[in-house]
Formats: sequence, C-alpha cells, structure tokens
Amino acid sequence: MISEKFRRELRQESEQWWREGLIDAALYEKLADRYQFTQLEGEASNRFIAILMGLGAVLLGLGVITFVAANWQVWPRSLKLLLLLSTFIGVNAAGFYLWRKPIAPRGLHRLGQGLLLLGALLLGANLGLMSQMFHQSGDSYELFLIWGLGVTLMAYSLRLTSLGVLAVILVAIAYPLSWGSSTVWQEFSGTALLIQHLPLVMAAFFVPLAYWCRSRVIFGLSAIVLAISFVANFKPYAIWSQGWLLAIAFVLPPALLWGYSDRIWHRSGGRSSLPPSPRQDPFQPISRSLALCFLGVLFYLLSFHYWWERPPADVIPSLGTWDWRPLIDAVGLGLITGLGWLQLRFELFARRSHPQFVHTRLVGGLLLLTAFVLIGHTKLLPGLPLVFNVMLFLLAIGLVRDGLALTQRSTYWGGMVLLVLGIVSRSLEYNTSLLLKSIVLLLCGVGVILAGLWFERRLQPQRVVALPHSSQEEHP
Repeated sequence: MISEKFRRELRQESEQWWREGLIDAALYEKLADRYQFTQLEGEASNRFIAILMGLGAVLLGLGVITFVAANWQVWPRSLKLLLLLSTFIGVNAAGFYLWRKPIAPRGLHRLGQGLLLLGALLLGANLGLMSQMFHQSGDSYELFLIWGLGVTLMAYSLRLTSLGVLAVILVAIAYPLSWGSSTVWQEFSGTALLIQHLPLVMAAFFVPLAYWCRSRVIFGLSAIVLAISFVANFKPYAIWSQGWLLAIAFVLPPALLWGYSDRIWHRSGGRSSLPPSPRQDPFQPISRSLALCFLGVLFYLLSFHYWWERPPADVIPSLGTWDWRPLIDAVGLGLITGLGWLQLRFELFARRSHPQFVHTRLVGGLLLLTAFVLIGHTKLLPGLPLVFNVMLFLLAIGLVRDGLALTQRSTYWGGMVLLVLGIVSRSLEYNTSLLLKSIVLLLCGVGVILAGLWFERRLQPQRVVALPHSSQEEHP
C-alpha cells in the first residue's frame, strides 16, 4: 500500500517537473489520477476530524467515569449492571458500524477500529466490576486469562490484528501472575488447566489466529509466549539433576521454531522423493529468527561455569517441585516438531552446498549436541562451559558471516552482539587482572565501532540506472 507521505512528495515533485518542462500536462494528469492527488486534502481533513472526535471521546469518557465513580456506591446493583452492559454493547456496536460501513472515509474506519479496541478493554472492566458486585473472588491471573480469551473470540469474529495482539498480551500477563498462586498446579479448574498447558493453548488458538489475521506480530508474540511458558512449566531449577527433562525443556522449543512450516498441514497422501515446492511459509522467517535468538540466549546463559558448580536445589532448598503435566505439552509439540523436521529432510541430506553458514544442518547439529550434553551433564561437568562457549562463538561467527554475505543488518548485528557478549563475559567471569579486562573492553568497543562503520559503508547502495531492453523486432 502506497503511503500518504509518498503521494504528497510525488505531487510536489511532479508539479515541479511540470513547471520545469520535464513532463507535460497529460503525464501529470495520469500521475494525479493514478495516485489520487485530489483526495490528499480530504484525507487530511478526515484524519483531523477523527483526531478531534477521539480527543473529545476521551474527555467525555473521563467525565463519565468520574461521574460514575462519584455515584457508584449509592446506585443499586441493577442500575450498575445495566450501565456496564449498555456501555459495552453500545461502544462495540458503534465501532462495528463505523468499521464495516461500506462507504466511509478512512478516518471513520480507523475510529471504528479504535472503538472496537475500546470495547475489548471495557470487557475487562466489566468482568472485574461484575465479579466485585456479585462477590466472586479469584486470583488476578484468572481475570486476565478470561479477559484474554474473550478478546480472542472477538479477534476471530472480526479478524482484527489489534484485537489479536491485545489478546496475546493479556494472556502473557496472566501467565507470570499465576506464579504468585501456590495452588495453580494443584487445582483441576479450567483456568488452572489453561495455565498448566499454556504452550498447547498458544499453538491451538493463537497461531491459527495469526494466519486468520495475516499478522506477523501475532505469530511472533505467540511463539515467544509459547517458548517461554514451555520452559518455565518444566521448572528447570527443580529438575537440574534430571538431564533428559532438561534436554526436553531447552531443546524442543528451538527445534519446533526452526522446523515449523505450514506445509506440515498440507501433506500429500503419498510419499514423494522430490523436494517440496519453493513456496515459503510467510511466518517461517520469524520462527527461525526466534529459534536462533533462543539458542543464542541459551548458549550464553549456560556458558557460565557457576551453573554447573552446584545444582540450584542445593543453593536454594525452597525451590518448587517438578510436575509431570508439562510432558503432555511436550508430546503434542514434539509431534509437530517431528512433522516439521520431516519436511526438512531434503535440506538435511542434500549434497549441494548451502549459501548460508547457519543452515538446517548446523542448527540440527547444535540441537543434537545440546541434547547430548544436557542428558549427560552430570558426567561431563568439567567441560560443559567449554562446550557451550564453543557453540556460542560458532553461532555468533556464523551469523556475522551470513550478515555479510546476505547484507542483512539484523543478522550481522545479532552475531556481533553475541560475539561481544561472549568475549566480555569470559573476561569478567574469570579471575583476571583489571588491566586485561580494560584492554578487552577497549578492544571490543573499538572493534564494534569499526565493524559497524565498515558494514554500513558496505551496504551503501550502488546506484546503477538500467534501461529496460526494448524489443528490436521490426514490424512490416
């Protein structure tokens, strides 16, 4: 979609070209019709009106809230209930009408989306106030979880990205709040089961919502919440001596993120020896980037030697005990991971060389080595920090190399951050002199500055003007 800023700049430049005689009036009219120069002022006016209406609505809302707060204690329960329901229904109805109005300025459509988002926020207020009116007590995480699920239903029905993002954020807030409840892992209620199996909930409800809304933001946030909740539910601090559980908790999320693709849901009936079609899942680059981020953070944290000197249970005896129910999530997500990596068998066993250093073979090897080391970490204690340091620097150097080869700024700087963090952490972790630490810090700082300037200079576009080849055919 062409931005309004580009259209305004094009109108200004085309008018200048017309005055200078570079284009004629006919070409200017074609440009004006194609990019709708005449509607720019109307769109600006509509946007200004929408801003005024939004500001006025905020002030009116604050006034209503103040009035309601002043009289809330003296009103009967029936009037309170009527006021809450009428406000919620009225805001959502007005938002839906403006959003779905077939002929309306773009500002009104945006106002409708804003009212629908306000309606989703009012849903949480209604849930909290109604539970207070009817004396329904509960934990705070239950309010955010039910609120998030309600907004999820609204996002599915309206296919709005803003509502989907709000739903993921609400569920993400509910999860850390549930850590404060000591009974969440002992209860058999609906909300407790949702928290206990939040990774499956994110995979079953929010990943399809990302495809339904075609939103990379929803997919990325859902994948982050899935990975964090999966690791946290396994309680690594309580199972530190159980290597196979540690391997599941730390290896399955990046394996799932790297191998995931929507092709696993469109498998053909028969087995084929041909590689899959070149069509790529639009969300696969996001999931693979998150997998590399997960591996980078994991290798960096496990490269410190004090993790392996004493188990966490010996340092803090009051740590919680492990629960078996996360294994259900591991089985479900493990099946999806297996299907995803089955689709990658052509990348794993292909004989041709890969253009990237960090490819499926390398990631698969790092995952296998990590699983092997974690399973046998009680017998490999002296060399564990060295293994994770080697994998950390290998991943960092690979990302720097790919960033240079593909001229991708995010990949290059991600590798540089890992590399600098690894060098600085090793110099500060071990008992070295202050002079050596200062030299390392100075060299890293100078190296980052020089590497950044050199990389940005390398990315300077080469302006080459290429004229299209015209057909040289002669017509009789």
